[in-house]
Amino acid sequence: MGKPHPLELRVRVVAFVEEGNSHREAARHFRVSPRFVNNMMILHRSQGSVAPARQGHAAGGGKLAAHSQWIVARVAVDGDVTLDELCFELAGRGVMVHRATIGRFLQRLGLSNKKKPHGQRTAAAGDRAGS
Repeated sequence: MGKPHPLELRVRVVAFVEEGNSHREAARHFRVSPRFVNNMMILHRSQGSVAPARQGHAAGGGKLAAHSQWIVARVAVDGDVTLDELCFELAGRGVMVHRATIGRFLQRLGLSNKKKPHGQRTAAAGDRAGS
């Protein structure tokens, strides 16, 4: 017969408890933890369903979605703005975000950004120490 589908297992566990069996009996019967049974009963009572909640962020959501016009305008004004500078300026607007998040956001918008502040260029291959 094989393993039941996870949603089917959730439904069967709840039905087993609602038939009058204890949470511990259900855990032993279905070979799950008592914590799993408790969580399923809490979920069933509060939501009326045992379907798992959606995981992750909504498409197009995130901290920066509401600030996209400002970010696009800021990069348009100064194409040399760094991720760290954008982080600092966004923090001034009340948005605490990691520089990598800004980098991914700019990438999704098709915008590029400078990696280093002006004047701190990477050394040429022959200029590196130890070469």
